[in-house]
Amino acid sequence: MTATVARADEGRQAPLRTRQIHAVAACYFVASFAALGLPPYLTRILPSLGDREARWAGLLYIVPTIFGAVGAPLWGRLADRYGRKRLLLRAQLGLAVSFLLAGWADSLPTFTAALVLQGVLGGTFAASNGYLAAALDGQRLSWALTLMQGAARLALVAAPIVVGSLSPWVSPHRQYALLAVLPLAAALMLAALPEPPRTTATAPGEQEAGGDAAPPATGRLRTLYGLEFTFVLSTVISYPYLITLVEQRLPGLGSVVSGALFALPHVCYPLLARPVHTAVAHRPLLGAVTGFGLVAVALAGHWGAGTLASFVALRVLLGAGMTLGLVSLSALAAEASRGRRPGRMFGALEFISKAGAVVAGAVAAVSNDVWGPAAPIVVGSAVAALTALISTPLLLRWSR
Repeated sequence: MTATVARADEGRQAPLRTRQIHAVAACYFVASFAALGLPPYLTRILPSLGDREARWAGLLYIVPTIFGAVGAPLWGRLADRYGRKRLLLRAQLGLAVSFLLAGWADSLPTFTAALVLQGVLGGTFAASNGYLAAALDGQRLSWALTLMQGAARLALVAAPIVVGSLSPWVSPHRQYALLAVLPLAAALMLAALPEPPRTTATAPGEQEAGGDAAPPATGRLRTLYGLEFTFVLSTVISYPYLITLVEQRLPGLGSVVSGALFALPHVCYPLLARPVHTAVAHRPLLGAVTGFGLVAVALAGHWGAGTLASFVALRVLLGAGMTLGLVSLSALAAEASRGRRPGRMFGALEFISKAGAVVAGAVAAVSNDVWGPAAPIVVGSAVAALTALISTPLLLRWSR
């Protein structure tokens, strides 16, 4: 009896205050600046390192993603074993070290090594989600994960603009070293947060003494992984050649408007996340299927778009679909983490997400070379539509 109560007390989650949840999201936002804002400027950075034509830009763009995918499951397991706060601090400090090395690299091999270290030592997104999942549950956790996605969207929009604005005074190459102060500042902020309990996973079918539900079936966890992979694949595949497509269809539009069209879906997320979360919190699979459907329709429309108004409408529709999908996936992840080791689960989820991004980049490059800049977007539409069709029977089965 005493052992049972002790195990229940150990598994009981210590709640985080709202401001502490916001602090975790803010720390991820500031730490993501260099990681998201500087890669678009690789074509300016590489000539100073000996690659005059920046031929390695495409490969180096995904190097941190590849090595981040490789390292994420290991760091997740270590977080479950040694403490989520420690591993979250490690991720922030690892980013700072890699950014400093990249900023002071004087050769292409050294710069490449710094990007490898960024992937291996980083993993702030998985580490942050694992930390939150160890201290929160239910709708509070799903909203916290939604905030984390919002931080990622804001960084994706704001970081390239800030880096471009600083470029007349500090080269993008040296900004790596300058922006290393951001993950250092994030580490200092996170040091003041509490350490969540090191919960152990509940065996399938076992009920906790406190009355918590048994963990979700393995099949549902696999469904989450599958939806995460295809959602990242279907959306990220449209990124690399969108501006090329817009400039091809609307010549003379200007880089500022093209960039704004690229950013528009990501701007929709912070505006729509709260009402969408309220709507899908209790029916996340329905929200995910609907999100896939909207993404499929919006991306398919890019094939025939030929006016600025049509592009704006399609980008807003894509933003609505992305918001529905991302918020629903956060809610599904919150459900799946219940009774599981959060570090391990979110490490695996991060691996799946980054794998989807790598595949998306490769497929986008190949399809663009063969059929032109509209092809990757059409492929993304097909993947999203196929996922929605395959997921519909699951939706009907789970709703019984």
